[in-house]
Amino acid sequence: MRAALISLAVTAPVAGCVNAQPEAGAFRPSYQGIDTQLLDGDLVSFQVAMSGARTGEDVADYAECAAAQYALIRGYGFARHLRTNVEQQGGLWRGDAVYTISSALPRGLRTIDAEVVVAHCAENGIPTV
Repeated sequence: MRAALISLAVTAPVAGCVNAQPEAGAFRPSYQGIDTQLLDGDLVSFQVAMSGARTGEDVADYAECAAAQYALIRGYGFARHLRTNVEQQGGLWRGDAVYTISSALPRGLRTIDAEVVVAHCAENGIPTV
């Protein structure tokens, strides 16, 4: 029994050191631009590009940040997500997202409060329009 206690005492400090090491695959995105196009009235397309994304969700977040800031710039407080298509080729991720923007909370489940989303984007270092 004494050998087991010694063994635990020796491995516990080592385990703590392992956790102190930085992750090899740390998230280091490179945001490479946003292209915004007004399609019709309140319908807006956002083309985004980035490298270093972990998944397509990172690309979708980038597009959402662009949509939220765009809504605020145009004097609107809300947006509704319609679709986002994401593709990756050679380490470059591209997103093609479409949102509607509005001054009142739109109908639907995938709505965003532009001010809240822009603040979240700033906290997380995600650029906007």
